[in-house]
Order: sequence, then structure tokens, then C-alpha cells
Amino acid sequence: MSAEAHTPETHTPEAAVETRKFRLPDLGEGLTESEIVAWRVAVGDAVQLNQVIGEVETAKAVVELPSPYTGKVVALLAEPGEVVAVGAPIAEFEVAGAGPERTAAPRREPNLVGYGAMPEGTDRPARKARSWASVAGSKERAEPPADVRADVDRPRSTPPVRKLAKDLGVDLAVVHGTGPKGLVTRDDILGQVGTSAVPQIEAPQIEARAAGERETRTPIRGVRKQTAAAMVASAFTAPHASEFLTVDATATTELLSRLKESKAFAGVKLTPMTIVAKAMLIALRRSPSLNSHWDEAAQEIVQYHYVNLGFAAATPRGLVVPNVKDADALSLAELAEAVAELAGSAREGHIGPADLTGGTITITNIGVFGIDAGTPILNPGEAAILAMGQVRRLPWEHRGEIALRDVLTLSLSFDHRLVDGEQASRFLADVGAILTDPGVVMAMV
Repeated sequence: MSAEAHTPETHTPEAAVETRKFRLPDLGEGLTESEIVAWRVAVGDAVQLNQVIGEVETAKAVVELPSPYTGKVVALLAEPGEVVAVGAPIAEFEVAGAGPERTAAPRREPNLVGYGAMPEGTDRPARKARSWASVAGSKERAEPPADVRADVDRPRSTPPVRKLAKDLGVDLAVVHGTGPKGLVTRDDILGQVGTSAVPQIEAPQIEARAAGERETRTPIRGVRKQTAAAMVASAFTAPHASEFLTVDATATTELLSRLKESKAFAGVKLTPMTIVAKAMLIALRRSPSLNSHWDEAAQEIVQYHYVNLGFAAATPRGLVVPNVKDADALSLAELAEAVAELAGSAREGHIGPADLTGGTITITNIGVFGIDAGTPILNPGEAAILAMGQVRRLPWEHRGEIALRDVLTLSLSFDHRLVDGEQASRFLADVGAILTDPGVVMAMV
């Protein structure tokens, strides 16, 4: 054999091209599935890392999906409208891999923000189990502490689901998980609440008929499914009580007109609901029990020292309740701007999950639909919700005479475990007093 046969060629090896699957990530809410809303790329398109490639709808919001790779799209594995389980492959990419000299090296996936831990059985590395021996400083395997041992033995679930179970007083040990490999899901927890609180009544047998032109059937999923589950859990967990107050809000409507014309509120979308919301925030200082939470598992009442004010927003995908963080620290103009921004995002379907969690009290404006009063259902985990009806021009007693005045009805629902009737009445009366005469705020703050 000649010497030339043993002389290695000298050239730069080309990077190998690899096919990578992109699996539907856990988007940080512990959800087990999402619906593909739309793809923003097509097969054959070149994409960059973190380029938005599509949109998915969770049970809380529409979320944009960034690409985990720089490369080319070779397959889209789910169609718009299809509901996909977390961890299922939804797209494939061709990406430049390592050169031949590094093909034996372990493959590392990009750390996509919000990707979350993947279910077992995927091609991603599993999360390492915690070694209690290393924590204890011993080479032998140590027994975990008793409080942690209970955590290890409980059924598999995600942190948000465990929190929901804690809030609703559900023992995870008695819940049968229906998710992948026995994972306990949010629906499993809510179903347990419904099973324990509502007697099971056999439904009457109705002749099944195929859907035709006389009816429309819509799958229950996404925002509508989440809202329904939350309302059922709230209605059968917290003992609701309601109170109503009708007030002469003429002074408030006149104030609203003056503020809209002032330079300080130029460009600010100021509405009657913003004024009522501000009155709520002021009244809460004298009635803090309405801004609290019942922790069933810990047998504690959690008193919040901040207010994350939620407000009901109707969207094409259903009702959502975003909340303004630390609303009690905002000026009237800042509050109005925050509400307008969140409401706009909700209508467009691009509101983030963080804006839909962590609320402490809620306001809903049923007056925009021409309704005077109602009995709103509490947002799960909150102590109170205030509904404001329409402002109507009605005959009303004013300074000893009958005059046409702007009249408004307030409807307050509250958790009677947390709020006594006296506290609820004082809060409602304070809100009404502010709307009747905004000047009384000087005596409250």
C-alpha cells in the first residue's frame, strides 16, 4: 500500500443536517393541551431562533410560539383547530448539526423560555430526581424529611394544579389522574370538587338526533371550558351571599364629564367603570376583609396588602378576567390606561397568562348590556366581586323634591366565610357614598 493511501485528506468537514421535532411546550400554566390557532410559517420556510412560527390557544389565552431552532421547516404536524397534548410533536425542522468529529457528543436542545418540563417518554432529557443524600451531606441515601416525603409520595401533578387543589381543599391522594402517565390535571381537581359537592342525578333519556341546519354544535374547550370549570368550582366551594344598593350617581357622572375635558386626562379613556373601580379601591382600605383569600388546606385566612383588581372582559373566545397588578397604587389616569390596555389585549386574544392570574377582587360592568343588577359569581379564590349596572336617568328624590337623576345599582357578591354581612354592607355603602358625593373621599383617605 502506498504512502499516499495513509495520508488523510485536508478539508473542512461540512456540518451535518439533522431533523429535529418541536413538541408542544407546557406554557407555564400546568395545562395538558392547547389548540393550534394558526401557523405563521409554511413547509420549506427558513426560520430563525425565537421567530414566531404560530399561535396556540390555551385555557386562558392565545399564546405565540417562538421557534426553538434556526433552520428550515420540513413538516407541520398539526392543523389549525386541532387540539394537541403537551409533549406531542407539532413541527419538524432541518437544522445544522455538529460536524462528523462531534457526532458522538450528546445533543443539547435550546432552552426555550416558557418551554417547561417535558413529559416522560419524549426525546428530551428527563429532569434529574433530587438526591436527599446530597442535601444531607451523606454518601448514603438519606430518608427525606417527613414534610417532603409526603410531597414525593403524592400523585404526579404540576405546581399550578397543586395550588388549585390546595385552594379548593382537595386531597391529591384521592384524585385519579387522567393526564399522561397518571398526571393529575386541573380538570381532575375541578371534577373532584363537583363530585363531592353536587349530588349525581341521572339525566333523562333523550332521543339522540344528528346535528343539522336547525342547530350548531361547538366543542367545549379553550377559554369557554376554563371559564365554565372555574365558575362551577366557585359556585360549589364558596358560600355566596349578595347585597344590592341603588344610588344617585349624578355627581359622579358630572365629575366624569369634567375630567374628560381636562388637560390632565387628555388621551385617557376614562369610563364610568374606571370611576367605580377607583371608588372600590378607596373603600377597601376601610373594609380589607373583602380583599382576602380562604386557604382551606392551611386553615388560614390570607389578607392581601395589595390589590390586583380584576375586571370581566367579553371577547370573541369567551369571558376572561384580566387583572391590574397593584391597582391600589395607581392614580385614576394610570388605572384607566391599565384597564384600557388589558381590555384591548383581551379582545385581540393576545393577553398573557400572567395577566389572568393573581387577582384579589373583581369588578364587572353589566350596565354596558343595559342590565340594572345581578348576582355575579365570585372569581375562584377571591372574596368579593362587584357588578355595576347601567346608569339610568330616573325620577329620584333630590333636596326634598323629585328630579331626574343619574341612578346606578351596585350588586355585591361575597364569600360569607371571609366576609360578614356588616363588613360587606359597610364596603358597599362606602362605594355608594363616593359615587353619590365624590367629595366624601376626603374623609376616607
